[in-house]
Amino acid sequence: MGEIADVVFGGFLVSGASITLNQIQEKEYDRLMKRTADRPLAQGRLSDLEALLFSGIVGTTGLALLVVYTNTITVVLSVVSLILYAFVYTPLKRVGPIAVFVGAIPGALPPLLGWTAATGEITIVGLILFGIQFFWQFPHFWAIAWVADEDYKKAGFKLLPVNGKKDMETCLQIITYTLFLIPLGLLPARFGVTGINSALITTVCGVLFLAQTIQLMKNQDRKSALKIMFGSFLYLPIVQLAFLFDLL
Repeated sequence: MGEIADVVFGGFLVSGASITLNQIQEKEYDRLMKRTADRPLAQGRLSDLEALLFSGIVGTTGLALLVVYTNTITVVLSVVSLILYAFVYTPLKRVGPIAVFVGAIPGALPPLLGWTAATGEITIVGLILFGIQFFWQFPHFWAIAWVADEDYKKAGFKLLPVNGKKDMETCLQIITYTLFLIPLGLLPARFGVTGINSALITTVCGVLFLAQTIQLMKNQDRKSALKIMFGSFLYLPIVQLAFLFDLL
């Protein structure tokens, strides 16, 4: 258990370094948005240098823990995740919705990192776990972008798909990516890694999640987007726990 805790803590520290680098670059934009205006850098309670030193310390510590307790694949993927999030995804947020696709890669890496840390290799199971979290992020993040659209626009962030509007085309994009979750959730059972229990749970969760996205298409309102946002927070841990119990 001690080694597992060290690996989790190492990943947590690397993530913290990525987020800090993100906030250093976006402090001027954070001041413009209600949801981020009170952040330490945006408020001037923390200087860029202090934040950069903090990021360097926690990032180096996190990577050192991963070097000691995991393997080369896990360390390399962790570095890739940090670079993509802090230096590719962050500036792309003001370019267009491609940022969501790029950001979904480091966002989906944690379960794959856990798998490579445990097995030392990238296998079909690790890729399935990555795939589920990758596709999950699109309805999750676009629901957030729908709710916070006015706030994001104040900072010049262009995150909604297609034409950047809260319309039918955006709803169809959300539904399309959510549909991928249903077959993906069945793949572990298909490959004999898990059993029927997790397959049933993930299918039910996927269908319920899809129903919420269809409701957004019908209503195209903030309330429906909020339901997707909070529903997505339930979907992922339930599915992951279902896989875990089946693996045990």
